Amino acid sequence: MSPRQLKTGFFILEGVNAFATAYYFNYLFFYLQQKFGFSNLGNLSFSALNGFVYIFSAFYGGRFAQKHGYFLALYVGFLGMTIILLAGPFMASGPGQLVVMTLWTVAICFTWPTLEALVSEGEEARGLPRIVGIYNMVWALAAALAFFSGGMLVERLGWESIFWLPATLHLAQFGFALWLARQHRREPTIEQEPAASLPPAASHKFQAREEYWREEGAAAMAAAPARRVAKTFLRMAWVANPLAYTAINTALPLIPDVARRLELSPMLAGFVCSVWMFARLAAFVLLWRWTAWHYRFGWLLSSYLLLILSFAGLLLAPYLWAVVLAQLVFGWSIGLIYYSSLFYSMDASDTKGAHGGVHEAAIGLGIFAGPSLGALALAFFPRQPHASAWAVSSLLMLGLVLLTQLRRRSW
Repeated sequence: MSPRQLKTGFFILEGVNAFATAYYFNYLFFYLQQKFGFSNLGNLSFSALNGFVYIFSAFYGGRFAQKHGYFLALYVGFLGMTIILLAGPFMASGPGQLVVMTLWTVAICFTWPTLEALVSEGEEARGLPRIVGIYNMVWALAAALAFFSGGMLVERLGWESIFWLPATLHLAQFGFALWLARQHRREPTIEQEPAASLPPAASHKFQAREEYWREEGAAAMAAAPARRVAKTFLRMAWVANPLAYTAINTALPLIPDVARRLELSPMLAGFVCSVWMFARLAAFVLLWRWTAWHYRFGWLLSSYLLLILSFAGLLLAPYLWAVVLAQLVFGWSIGLIYYSSLFYSMDASDTKGAHGGVHEAAIGLGIFAGPSLGALALAFFPRQPHASAWAVSSLLMLGLVLLTQLRRRSW
C-alpha cells in the first residue's frame, strides 16, 4: 500500500471519529436536559469537567503515541470508547453519565493527537499545508453532518442512540485500524527522511520555511529570522485556540437553552444550530486553497475580534435570523484560529505526536475554562440568565490583550 493510500485510510478513521464523537458529545447536553432535568448550570459544569480531564489526557495521549506507537494508541482509544459508550444507556443517573463522559474523554485523547500526527508525519514544508487542510476539512465536515443530522437521528432512533451508534462506529474503526497496521507493516511508509540525507546545518528546515514563505508572498516575514517567527506564531496560536474552544464549549452546553428559547425541536435545533460548523468547514476550504494568511498577524487578530462579537451574538440574539448570522461569523473565526494552531504546531515540530498532544491539551484548557467560568457566573448571579455569556466574553477580551502583548514583545 502506497503512502498516499495509507493516509487516505487515516482520513477515513478521522472522519468516522469526528462523526461519532460529535454525535455523542453535542447531543449529550440535550440528553441531560431531557432525561435528568439539567439546567444551564448543570450542563456547563458537566462540560467543564470534560475539559479538565481532556487537558491531562490529551497531553499524555500524544506522548503515549510518540513513545509506544501510533497504532497502539489508536487501538486503546477506539476500543476504550466502544466499551465505555456501551455502558451509557445503563447509567440511569446524572453521576453515572458523568463517569461515562469522563472515561470517554480519557479514551478519545488517544485518538486525536495520533491521527494528527499520522497525517502530518513525513510531510515536507510544501506538502504540510495541503495535508493539514485536508485533515481540517475531513473532521469539520463529519462533525457538521453529525450535528445537522443528529436531531433527526435522535427522534427516529431514540436518545440511547447517542451511545450505541458511536460505539458501533468506534468498533468498526478498531477493526479498520488493525487492517491498516498490517498494511503498514508490509510496506513501512510513514517515516521521517533519513538523518543521513539531511544537511548538517541545524537550521535547514527553517531555511526551507523561509524560502516557502517568500514563494507564497509573505514578504513581511522575510526580514525576521524564521525560527523566531515560527515560535512566536505558535505561541499566539496556542493562546487563541484554547480561547476559541472556551467560546465553543460554553456555547455547546447552552445550545439546548437557545433551542428552547427559539422553540426548536431536537431535529430543527440540529438543522439551525449546526450552521456555525458548516461555516467553519467553508473557512477550512478557503484557508486550504489560499495560504497567504500563513504567519500574518492581521488575520489572526481580526478573526479573534470576530470571535468575541459572534459568541455574544450567538447566545444573546433574540431572533432566529440573528442567531444564524452570528453563527456564520463564529464559524469563520473559529476556522482560522484552529487552522492556525494546528498548522503552526505541525510546522514547528519534529515530534508530531507529542506536539499534537500539546495542541489537544491546549484545546482542553479552553474546554475547561469557558464552561467553568460560565458555571461560576451562574452560581454567583443566578438571577442573571446571561451571566455566563458576559463572563466568558470578558475572558475573551483579556485574551485579546494577551495576544497583542505576545506580538509586541516578540517583534
